[in-house]
Amino acid sequence: MEALPKMTIDELKDRIKDGKYMLFFSATWCPDCAFIKPAMPEIEAEYPDYQFLAVDRDENTDLAVDLFVLGIPSFIAFDQGKEIGRFVNKDRKTKKQVEDFIDAL
Repeated sequence: MEALPKMTIDELKDRIKDGKYMLFFSATWCPDCAFIKPAMPEIEAEYPDYQFLAVDRDENTDLAVDLFVLGIPSFIAFDQGKEIGRFVNKDRKTKKQVEDFIDAL
């Protein structure tokens, strides 16, 4: 999974304007993020039509605020630069919950 460098909302919009993207917001200190991280390579492999981008919430605080990401781990899906779904809250997420979210898009 590619790590998204620190960027503004406008830079992100330019970055994701073509194709399907799944933003995965997390932080190194977050135990619920650590819980889902081992499942992420499998989830990525199951959904090859999405490019997964890891967003460090602490490095991209302004971006998280601009996207209303108030809890982590969280996921936001984009298609051609338009948000098509979000799984954003502060709760622990299982592999099945993340897959169900992506399947419902």
